[in-house]
Amino acid sequence: MSAWNTFLYAVSLLMMLLVRCCQLVCVEVPSDTEALHGTNMKLTCISCVRREEVNTDTLVAWTYVNNDQEISIYEFNGEPRGLKGPYQGRILWSGSKDLQDVSITIVNVTLNDSGLYRCTIKRYFNYKIHRPSVTDVKDVQLTVHEDEMIYCYRKILKSEQAAQENAADYLAIPSGNKEKQSTVPVEE
Repeated sequence: MSAWNTFLYAVSLLMMLLVRCCQLVCVEVPSDTEALHGTNMKLTCISCVRREEVNTDTLVAWTYVNNDQEISIYEFNGEPRGLKGPYQGRILWSGSKDLQDVSITIVNVTLNDSGLYRCTIKRYFNYKIHRPSVTDVKDVQLTVHEDEMIYCYRKILKSEQAAQENAADYLAIPSGNKEKQSTVPVEE
C-alpha cells in the first residue's frame, strides 16, 4: 500500500471516529422531588442506551414502594398503560418516542402521594441468535407539601442559608478602598 493510500485510509478512519463521537448524547438528570398539593408532578426517569443498529424491546414499570411492598402504578410495553388502583386516571405518559426518557406525570398530587417511586426499565436486545437484556432501576423520593407558604418558606430558607455560607466572598473590601470605608460591625 502506498504512502498516499495509507494516509487516505487513516483520514477515513479518523473521520468515521469523529462522526461516531458527534452523535446525539442522552443526559440522565435527576427528578424533581418536591411538589405542591393539587399540582401536577413529573417524575423524571431517563435511561440512556446506545441503540446503534440493534433493535430493542423496552419494558417500563413504575411502582410505588410502601413498606418494602411494590405497588404497580404504570407500565409501558409497546404502548403506555395505566393500571387499576389508587393512581388510575391520574398518571400521564411523559416519556419520549425513543424510550430514553420514560418519565410519567402524576396529575393533581395529594399528600398521600408522598413516598418512594421506582422506575424499572428492562431492554431486550434483538439479535438473530441471542436476546440479552439489561435492567436499569431509578428511585424518586417524592415529598408533597400541603401549603404553598410552607413550601416557599423552605425554599427561601435554603437560599438564605446558602447566601450566608458564601457571605465572606461578598464582604471582601478591596485594599485600595479601606481608608474610605467606615467601620461597621457585621452581625451574623
